[in-house]
Amino acid sequence: MTEESLREAVLSFGASDVGFCRVPDGVAGLHGAVSVVVRLSNAIVDEITDEPTHTYFNHYRSVNALIDQILLKTGLLLQREGYDYLTVAASQSINKGGVRFQGRYSHRKAACLAGLGGIGMNNCFLHRTFGPRVRLGTLFCNMEFEEPRAAENPCTGCGLCVRACPSGALKGRRYEPGVPREEILDPEVCSSHMHTAYQKIGRGAVCGICMKVCPVYRRTEK
Repeated sequence: MTEESLREAVLSFGASDVGFCRVPDGVAGLHGAVSVVVRLSNAIVDEITDEPTHTYFNHYRSVNALIDQILLKTGLLLQREGYDYLTVAASQSINKGGVRFQGRYSHRKAACLAGLGGIGMNNCFLHRTFGPRVRLGTLFCNMEFEEPRAAENPCTGCGLCVRACPSGALKGRRYEPGVPREEILDPEVCSSHMHTAYQKIGRGAVCGICMKVCPVYRRTEK
């Protein structure tokens, strides 16, 4: 199997984009990373105002489920070709050892290393074409990948997301490689606000305001 044939397969499974890279801190001894991108509906995101909508909550869950299916289909394809694989769920927190609000591996980190985009002041991944209006998933395998070209971080540093955040969780710092998430976003404050303010909408599991106001989508779309 070639990298190009794998790309075509992942796109045929429903992905909007896909990238490949090798990471030194892989999972379960697997260092080949497949970063899967699924684009969100512009019409649904545009309905978000000062709070998320029920439609966005359903869309968020549906896209996450699609990503998990894409990861599984990709893994089964790799397995048929003789490779080992491990999937990292699109949305799953593993609260372990006193650390909260973290997954098994950062989807944003894998997507950046795969050359698909950068990270904004809103702590969202900013895709090179779709901006922040995406969801991500990651698969690890023992297939060897070529080194991708690094993508320019499309964040303009405008601060619209920081001013729009109703929780005050965004700290106004631009992302640079190696900067801890906590210096950009306070996940405890963000989560607490969602659970308090949006309990009537998906039990306080989503927000999306900082994503909706981000101008990177509009800039790249044109």
